[in-house]
Amino acid sequence: MSVPPPPKPPARPDKVSLWRYARLFRQDILSAQPARLYRAWMAEFRTPFFRSFLLNQPELVKTVLKDRPDDFPKSGRIGEGLRPLLGNSVFLTNGEVWKRQRRIIDPAFEGGRLKDAFPAMWAAGEATVARLEDHADGTPVEIEAVTSHAAADVIFRTLFSIPIEHEVAAEVFSRFRAYQRAQPILNLAAFLPLPRWMPRFYPRGTRANARRIRGLIRRLTAERRAEIDAGRAPDDLATKIMTTVDPDTGQGFDTGEMVDQVAIFFLAGHETSASALAWTLYLMALYPEWQEKVAEEAATLVPEFGAVSKLRVSRDVFREALRLYPPVPMMVREASCPERFRDRAVPQGAQLVLSPWHLHRHERLWDNPDGFDPDRWKSANGKQCQREAYIPFSAGPRVCTGAGFAMVEGPLLLSMLLRRFRVERVEGRDPVPVAHLTVRAKDGIWLRLTRRA
Repeated sequence: MSVPPPPKPPARPDKVSLWRYARLFRQDILSAQPARLYRAWMAEFRTPFFRSFLLNQPELVKTVLKDRPDDFPKSGRIGEGLRPLLGNSVFLTNGEVWKRQRRIIDPAFEGGRLKDAFPAMWAAGEATVARLEDHADGTPVEIEAVTSHAAADVIFRTLFSIPIEHEVAAEVFSRFRAYQRAQPILNLAAFLPLPRWMPRFYPRGTRANARRIRGLIRRLTAERRAEIDAGRAPDDLATKIMTTVDPDTGQGFDTGEMVDQVAIFFLAGHETSASALAWTLYLMALYPEWQEKVAEEAATLVPEFGAVSKLRVSRDVFREALRLYPPVPMMVREASCPERFRDRAVPQGAQLVLSPWHLHRHERLWDNPDGFDPDRWKSANGKQCQREAYIPFSAGPRVCTGAGFAMVEGPLLLSMLLRRFRVERVEGRDPVPVAHLTVRAKDGIWLRLTRRA
C-alpha cells in the first residue's frame, strides 16, 4: 500500500479579487494563498486600503524579527478578532507596554521552572492515557479532541495546580472550544482601516464566550491572590507571575492585567500545543516505522525531568511536525517607517507577513520541503534551515515565552501516548489542513488506537 505524502491544502489561483480573497481567507488562511509563495522571496498583495508584503527571504525575516524588531511592531489587524478574549495581553501589545509585560512574565518560564512544571505535565500525560484506555479498541477516535483535552489539562495543572476535571477549568475549556469554532480571527477591521471608536462586529456568541471565559479566569486569579496574601499559594506559574514585579518600576500585574495574560497563556499554551501534538500523532500513523522508533525510545521513560533529554527521536519527530504544520501559520508586523526591501519600496504602515507555513516548506531553502523526514535535522541543510528558516515559535525578542515549555510537553506527551498505544490511519479520512486560529484539520484528525502488548 502506497503511503500518501503529508497533506497540504490546495493553493488558490494566482490572481483573485479582493472580495474573493476575503472570502477564501475567512474559510481558511492557507488555501487562500497562491502556490508561488512557496518559491518567492518576497510577494506583494495590494488592497484599496493597505499594502501587504509576504517575506520569505531569511535575511528579511531576520531583519524584521531579530535585528530591528522595534521598527516592525505587531500589526493590530489580526488582533482585531482576538481582542474580546485577549484584551491587552502580551500577544497584542507593542513598545514599552509589551516590554514591561515580558519583564514580568519571562522569569516564570526560565529553565529552572521547566523542571518544576514537569510533575504536572507527567500527571496530565498519565490522565490522558487513562482516558484513552476505553477507546483503544480500533474504533476511530477524533484525535484533535484528545490533544485539546490533554493540552488544556497541562495548562491548568502547571498554571493553577488544578486538573481539567476542576469545574472552572472544565468550563473554560468548553467555552474556549466554542470561541474557536466562531473563527474570530478575521474581523472587518482586518481589511478596512476603521477608527478605534467604531464598533466591531463579531460572529454570534464570540463576545458572550469571551466574557464568560474572562470571568472564570478572574475568579481563579482572585482566589490565587487571596492564597498568596495568606501565604498558602502553591508554587506554580500563576503564583510566580503574580509575585514578580517589573524590575524597572517595582510594580506587578493588577487583576485585570493578569486576566489578559492568563487568557493568552491558555490560547498559546493550549491551542498551539493541541494542534502540534495532533498533527504529530497523525504523522506517526502515516509513517509507522517512525512510530515504532518513538515507542521503543519511550519504553524506558521514567517520571523524572532528566529523562526528557533522552527523548531524542521523539524530539526530532515533534520538531519535524512543527515544520510541516506550524500551529501559528502567519505572523503580521507593520512597517513603522518607509523601507526598501529587495529593491522594492515598502511604505510606512505596510503589513509585513512572516509565514512559518511557507517558510518551512520553501522550495528554494529545504531539501524535500513537503516530505516528512525527522532525520533532516542531522543534515547540513536541516541544520542551516533550522537556524535561518525555522520559526514555529517566532524569533528574536518576541519569540514565544513558552517555547522551551512546548518542547518538553510535546515530546513527553507523544512518548507517553505511543508507549501505551499504537495509532493507525483511518482509510478515506485523511485530514485536510486549514488555519483559523491555528493549523487544524478541516473535519478533524481520525485515528485508530490499539493497546500495545
